[in-house]
Amino acid sequence: MLAPVTRTVHRHLEVDGVRVFYRESLPDRTDAPVLLLLHGFPSGSHQFRGLIDVLGSHYRLIAPDYPGFGHTQAPDDFTYSFDRLADITDGFVQGLGLDRFVMYVFDFGAPVGLRIAERHPERIAGLIVQNGNAYDEGLSDAARGLIGLTPGTPGAHDAIQGMLTLDGTRGQYVTGVADPDLIAPDGYTLDQHFLDQPGRKQAQEQLIFDYRSNLERYDAWQAWLRQHTPPTLITWGSNDPFFPEPGARAYLRDLPDAELHLFDTGHFALETHLPEIAPLIADFLDRTWK
Repeated sequence: MLAPVTRTVHRHLEVDGVRVFYRESLPDRTDAPVLLLLHGFPSGSHQFRGLIDVLGSHYRLIAPDYPGFGHTQAPDDFTYSFDRLADITDGFVQGLGLDRFVMYVFDFGAPVGLRIAERHPERIAGLIVQNGNAYDEGLSDAARGLIGLTPGTPGAHDAIQGMLTLDGTRGQYVTGVADPDLIAPDGYTLDQHFLDQPGRKQAQEQLIFDYRSNLERYDAWQAWLRQHTPPTLITWGSNDPFFPEPGARAYLRDLPDAELHLFDTGHFALETHLPEIAPLIADFLDRTWK
């Protein structure tokens, strides 16, 4: 029997002068659990296309692009910081009228999503964490080196711009993956298409310089987790060159009842392990939403 085919709409929503693009599945039931998908660097909502296709007929999956990413259009004078990404994403959530949802946080999605969770804990029905770091031990040496760059660091601009090439973008997908043939080229080539648009690399540079603001909030986010204890599913690529496995296990200190699943893959775990991860998400949504 063929699996149900997911119907997905692709729309824009105006938020504080930003034209936010998003993908939304149209499930068969009106009371379907809602999953907000927050993407990472240097990607966009398109990284969730496979997950939306698999789960979208049963659940309402919503995936926005942040300013500086994907199809979202921001004013030329937009300030690229994690606080502002959270502001726009928070406004997007309010604009859609979402008062309760499970939140999937990946990479940049963790600092964006946890800012939103701090502001509106009543909205968070649960967390799905996929290589989204909130702990010191979850930072590799490579990540610490990148985060340590400042506008005044000699060679910082060249180092960051060197990451934003096709080779650099592809490397983020294939590093740590046992079989690179499992990685379709579509994701990283589309990422590069958006990175090569005017102003996008400068936006990414601003966000990398601002990443240290996330480390300063780790203690507060960990306290939030301990206080609110949201139901949490952790799916993590163990060979992530930026956020290694100890970052996944660290969540269990503050969320001892969290479910942890480790996979022998790299940063973009959904690219190689969607068949294993999607059923975990479906089961988690069914139990958590009730």
